[in-house]
Amino acid sequence: MFSFLIILVHAVLMSAVIIRVLLRRPARGVALAWLLMAVMLPYVGAILYFLIGERRISRGRAERLARMQDDFRRITAPLVAQNRQLRRQVELLTEERPLERVAESCFGAPAIAGNRLTLAANTPDILKCIATDIDTARISVLVEFYIWSEGGLTTYVLEALVRAAGRGVKCLVLIDAMGAGRWWRGAEPETLRRAGVELRAALPLGLIRGIAGRSDLRLHRKIVVVDGRVAWTGSMNMVDPRFFKQDAGVGEWVDAMVRVEGPVVGVLAAVMITDWVAEGGVALDKVLAETGLAPTSAQGSAAVQVLASGPGESGDGLLQVVLALINAARREVVLTTPYFVPEDSLVLALRGAAARGVRVIVVLPKRIDSLLVRHASRSFFDEVISAGGEIHEFKGGLLHTKSITVDGEQAMFGTANFDMRSLWLNYEISLLVYDKGFVADLRGLQQGYLDNSEAVLLMPWAQRPVGARLVESTMRLMTPLL
Repeated sequence: MFSFLIILVHAVLMSAVIIRVLLRRPARGVALAWLLMAVMLPYVGAILYFLIGERRISRGRAERLARMQDDFRRITAPLVAQNRQLRRQVELLTEERPLERVAESCFGAPAIAGNRLTLAANTPDILKCIATDIDTARISVLVEFYIWSEGGLTTYVLEALVRAAGRGVKCLVLIDAMGAGRWWRGAEPETLRRAGVELRAALPLGLIRGIAGRSDLRLHRKIVVVDGRVAWTGSMNMVDPRFFKQDAGVGEWVDAMVRVEGPVVGVLAAVMITDWVAEGGVALDKVLAETGLAPTSAQGSAAVQVLASGPGESGDGLLQVVLALINAARREVVLTTPYFVPEDSLVLALRGAAARGVRVIVVLPKRIDSLLVRHASRSFFDEVISAGGEIHEFKGGLLHTKSITVDGEQAMFGTANFDMRSLWLNYEISLLVYDKGFVADLRGLQQGYLDNSEAVLLMPWAQRPVGARLVESTMRLMTPLL
């Protein structure tokens, strides 16, 4: 009788998984991976599917996200109206307009003109400059990060926030609950609270939350906005690489950020404010009144689209934009990312670009902090190289910069990795930039990474041990689950 019950429960769980997969219609690779998992790991595979197999958010969060989209459009409406005047002075190239339309259809706002972008790639200098900008604040400081880690020059930023709150500046700090788990258990959060900084953990963990929605959906955004006039975003967490994860054996993390001035700062502020409100317990009108967000004048000539992606917000919008970028390339695509676990459509796009004569360059760190992702990533090298693309492994640490440049004319820069998690599970922020000056600066930074990299050549790579290829292929089967 007991054996019969075990078989019956297993059959019910398997049927439930099959029905859910068929009804939700995920990508075929994802569907097959989960079905295989459920078969190979009875009970465990099915339980894992119901815990993390779907981009499932709780009903309450889904309702808040729906309101958040309305709030975002309300906040950015004056910026879009102002942009109609600015765009008469700065018009996109004819070939850029389809890309803008794709991004606007997915993310709800056109490219905003009139911005000045300054690329920065020295982390100690970036931390000092962020602290300096915070010291100029008179109305509000908005801070949003995935990781905050004690040690080194992050203290400069913490002390600047304490000073700002002390002189009456409204300071809102939103930090991911899981990404900064160790920091939340330390002394610095209480230091900020005592100073008057309003501090909140994004996507907090808990048993009930884990049942109602996936607990591994993370806020991966990095945003600082000062008085609605200057902003920072990019790949860098609030960490000093000289102190962060020094026991991981990958060297220092190598990042880049962009300092933004101009009207698009208001869009970045709107993203952070709506994230703050979505965490609950605060009225949007009150936050807007206290932070003093208002349209700012043009500061430069760059047109920029803000891509705020994540479950319940943008669907497959980020994937669509990346595909549009790659498919529009005529001469060159250069991509840097720490985690290269692409969806099949992205692999095909890279191969297709290389086949039509576009130089395709992918720059990855030689060593990363995840053994599973490292092996899975290397399983894609053959396909890219055999199509004529180039893979280069960076030797100077864990290259963490996430960037794409196309033909020296457009770029995507921000927090999103070239992997399934960033495309489908994380809440990310990216900038789609239409400005040759900034793209040239970013392409120069990418070239610096290339100059400190080793090319992966097809013949030596094809002759690597069978055992290594077997491990990589096995890990590749797990890529839909990473």
